Amino acid sequence: MAKSVKIATVLLFSAVLAKAQTSINLKHDDTTARVLPSPIPSLPFPGSDWDGGPVIGEASDNTYYPLQKWLGGADNKSRIRIFGWVDVGGDLSTSKNSNAPAAYDLVPNRVELDQVILRFERDPNTVQQDKVDWGFMFDNIYGIDYRYTIAKGIFSDQLLKQNNLYGYDPAQLYGLLYIPRVAEGMLIKVGRFISPSDIEAQWAPDNYLYSHSLMFTVDPYTFTGAMATVKLSKYFQFEFGATAGNDVAPWSNSANLNGMIMARWVSKNNNNSIYGGLPAIGSGYFTNQHDNLQMIVGTWGHRFSQKVHMMAEMYYMWQKNADEGGTVNAGPAEPYFLETGAGAMVPGISSAVGFVNYFQVMTSTKNYISIRNDFLNDPQGNRTGFVTAYSSHTIGFAHHFNDLFCIRPEIRYETAYANGVTPYDNGTKKNQFTAAMDLIVRF
Repeated sequence: MAKSVKIATVLLFSAVLAKAQTSINLKHDDTTARVLPSPIPSLPFPGSDWDGGPVIGEASDNTYYPLQKWLGGADNKSRIRIFGWVDVGGDLSTSKNSNAPAAYDLVPNRVELDQVILRFERDPNTVQQDKVDWGFMFDNIYGIDYRYTIAKGIFSDQLLKQNNLYGYDPAQLYGLLYIPRVAEGMLIKVGRFISPSDIEAQWAPDNYLYSHSLMFTVDPYTFTGAMATVKLSKYFQFEFGATAGNDVAPWSNSANLNGMIMARWVSKNNNNSIYGGLPAIGSGYFTNQHDNLQMIVGTWGHRFSQKVHMMAEMYYMWQKNADEGGTVNAGPAEPYFLETGAGAMVPGISSAVGFVNYFQVMTSTKNYISIRNDFLNDPQGNRTGFVTAYSSHTIGFAHHFNDLFCIRPEIRYETAYANGVTPYDNGTKKNQFTAAMDLIVRF
């Protein structure tokens, strides 16, 4: 722990096919967004739009943080940004050795380095409709949270063979091509990217709370393949693509071809949004000790007022002939994660159902309260290794000192419902209570 705290201290203080457009357009304004106004304010909330990005026609973020200013590129015409953040968190828990299946605060009663992110990106200009443009994203993560983003075949031995607490992962690496004259714009993404569905996100600044729902902990994190987003109007866009499966490289012996089709709708008054579909659909066979999860997912966002909104998500996922516990971690058992080795194979279909609701109240331009309730049913034990239903209930508060510093304290209670099943603290407890907080520092 001392090493991670030293690393954190140094870092803390060193500061993107529908009908083709056939008519020739007149010159378009390339700075005025072609989307509805932002439904929610950011800050204080982590995002200003409904789920389902990238949103074609939305102006790019042109914020330049201290690292790029220090490098002297804050006004570069290339539109390439270099920045990142540090997320350090700790908790007090009724568990002694492991908070699993809770995430990301895996280790109880300690302060740990959750994630250091270094990002290189260029956003294509999708506001304009006159010329093809390009972009890219390259995200690098170091910390405990690599355990959730890692993909088999991409530096995965550090988790799947060694069960290391800390590690590195190039979690996103993709290119973007914007083609303006397909419908109202098409954006093609090729490479490794974060799962398009989910209220929650892998990166700390993009989440309402420090910890994550149980259902998020067990669904796909990243895909490698190609995805196209097509904008039909201000209110509707859809996505389609193909990937090698969830959390796996195309060259791995566990890769499987999966399709993807998603759609996003926003109401004219901007008070409601629905985003959903099939992020992964294919054969569904668990392959060479690795998950091949199939999913149906839907997310609903509703704004009560400028200061109050909610986000709700539900999914059904399944795969065939899978092991209890899913993807096999073949590393040595460690106190923070003892469930290594292959679980018993479950013939036929293993499924899971999850639901989560986030309810937010903005209390000032720098603060909000978030209440999260979520439910996960794991009837074959494929996702968690335990045959039971769970629920967790969290209330948290976020405070932004400024654009660079944010803290998020929270309290959380979770429990398993099946009689005699004790999934917490390495299979010894039926429920768990945590009080946790993290600090996010952008650089």
